[in-house]
Amino acid sequence: MPDNQDTLYTMPGTCSLAANIAVAWLDAPVAVANMDYGDHKKDAYLKINPKGKVPAIRFADGDVLTELSAILGWLGAEHGKDRYARDTTLGRREAEALSYMTSEVHASYGPHFAAQNFAESESAQEEVKQAAYDTLRGHYERMEKKLSNAGGEWYLGEKSFADAFLYVLVRWLDQTPLSLGDYPSLSPHRDRMEADEGVKTALARQDMEPQG
Repeated sequence: MPDNQDTLYTMPGTCSLAANIAVAWLDAPVAVANMDYGDHKKDAYLKINPKGKVPAIRFADGDVLTELSAILGWLGAEHGKDRYARDTTLGRREAEALSYMTSEVHASYGPHFAAQNFAESESAQEEVKQAAYDTLRGHYERMEKKLSNAGGEWYLGEKSFADAFLYVLVRWLDQTPLSLGDYPSLSPHRDRMEADEGVKTALARQDMEPQG
């Protein structure tokens, strides 16, 4: 990627898809560098983001911004004009929703993705994973209710970056014992997102397929 362009680093299957979708929705002049799994732990990327995680944006001036919520906030402020301003009612609610999704829902997936970081024996790891699924069930019930109360079309009643991250979380649901069929508003939301041209663009850029 050229050094004189802002670049978003992504990887298939990760939450970086939400930032990728935001770039597509905004038609932002941000290049997308999609890495193979494992490249995030190699020296070339660790020089950009020592945390070894995606997403990250490397700016043309060499500065780097990490953490999904922060990146979405910057994209909205820099390229979204008034539509994604954080000092509006929608902007404040979006910031709250993204904070919840990142700090609580995403974090609750830790034992699912890496149970070995939470317990040593296989039996203990299985117990940790089952406890995580119980926690996740509550999160998805809460998000289902929020989406339904907002009219069922968009998470906050209007299209926002919260929908981009919700789509990621709904995709992850299929990896767990939980069933999307138990959440009647989340299932059509996934289908609505996958019919969106920006989402199609982001999925293609990340070598990912629709799930619906």
